[in-house]
Amino acid sequence: MDIKFLQAFLNEGQLTQAELDAVIPKFKQVEFKRNEFLANAGKTANDYWVLESGFIRSYVFDADGDEITTNFYSAGDVVIDWVSFLQRRPAREYIQALKDCICWQLDFDSFQTLFNTVEPFREQCRGRLVNGYFTLKERSISMITDQAKDRYARLLKDKPDIFQNASLKNIATFLGVTDTSLSRIRKEIVAG
Repeated sequence: MDIKFLQAFLNEGQLTQAELDAVIPKFKQVEFKRNEFLANAGKTANDYWVLESGFIRSYVFDADGDEITTNFYSAGDVVIDWVSFLQRRPAREYIQALKDCICWQLDFDSFQTLFNTVEPFREQCRGRLVNGYFTLKERSISMITDQAKDRYARLLKDKPDIFQNASLKNIATFLGVTDTSLSRIRKEIVAG
């Protein structure tokens, strides 16, 4: 098992070697095949996942029973339903591998121990949680105030890997548009 990725990921938090030696053994490498689930709605999230390779999406079902993509995750992302994980309540989202994935798993009890005893790890986790909140807030406002074409262009600029790894249907639901609208938007952008 090669821990170089995990070391690099954790070193963003400026952990000392002693802290890395305490944190790294708590993680377990897990592989997921395409379409396997990391988490299911109705079950309390018990794992903090770090995605080393592959591609993942989270989604919910709307009132009509249609899948709506809520997020995409690529290498280096923390894949988690923070609300379910931290508040210990059933998740509302499904989290599914869109490609074969290698993830690093940290269970809830180990997370709590490290969060409460390793300050740089705690600060790194807080930073990721806050950044996730800011991203979610920006997306919520964008869904209300921005044209679909602008949302598409921003997604293309900020996260181009989504377009190589997710279906157009998943991208359309993430942007809050129909498949037909997404096709029209793509043609407009290509035509310039």
